[in-house]
Amino acid sequence: MENLAIRLEGDQVVLEPLEESHAEELWRAAQAPETWSWLAHIGSSREYFDEWLRQALDANAAGREGVFATRERAGGTLVGSTRYLNVRPADRVAEIGWTWLNPSAWRSGVNVEAKLLMLEYAFETLGCVRVELKTDARNERSRAAIAAIPAQFEGILRKHMIVPDVGVRDTAYFSVVDDEWPEVRANLERRLR
Repeated sequence: MENLAIRLEGDQVVLEPLEESHAEELWRAAQAPETWSWLAHIGSSREYFDEWLRQALDANAAGREGVFATRERAGGTLVGSTRYLNVRPADRVAEIGWTWLNPSAWRSGVNVEAKLLMLEYAFETLGCVRVELKTDARNERSRAAIAAIPAQFEGILRKHMIVPDVGVRDTAYFSVVDDEWPEVRANLERRLR
């Protein structure tokens, strides 16, 4: 697939390919404890955060993932991160995930527009036929947000993974396929009006 991390711009959000220069501002964004209820707590220590950043930068450089810093356009503040991962070029499949936002950006439209930009790039530039999204099965807020895209719920993989700081996780799987993209796009655009 083409470059996974390119600058994606909307009216409310700019997704910037992750760089070392984002470190300090993202570290500050990662300090809200409620962000980490269902994810590894990268904001819990600077060492942990720096290791997350190093691994993300390495994945970007190798082309395995497309990792972004999420910037609110209005204030110019970095509020989190998201990425393409588990990319399977031969199958034309990518996952959107490892998304985290500072609570200041929750329910602001930032995540809706970020998903619109990423889905658009996946289907219309990368040529994906399927985009996957997954979350901890217990994370009702995330599941509701994914369902509102609307991504189709596909089921729960029991004891799917062990998440540092969270424990054994059942994972709720969702997807959007290329046939659904026009309807999904229209819904996301409608939600941003």
